Amino acid sequence: MYIGVGIFLLVVGAIITFAYTGDATLGGVLSVHAVGWICIIAGILAILLSLVMTRRTPAGYSSRRVTHTDPATGSRVEETDVDPGR
Repeated sequence: MYIGVGIFLLVVGAIITFAYTGDATLGGVLSVHAVGWICIIAGILAILLSLVMTRRTPAGYSSRRVTHTDPATGSRVEETDVDPGR
């Protein structure tokens, strides 16, 4: 989800930084080009953080259940293997 936000911020920041040719400031304090660079940096951070977060291993455990019949006794045997750490 954050990859889309990051791409959006990159595009908006690039448009503001490179395509806008006016000389405007926001409240007389911050230039529009600085806002563009801030959007670009925020977009790159959003993309990188989303990639890092999706690389994490999921929490939980894996299990395997096997059921078979013992031929010697005719009784049913159930085996369950649980791996909590993955």
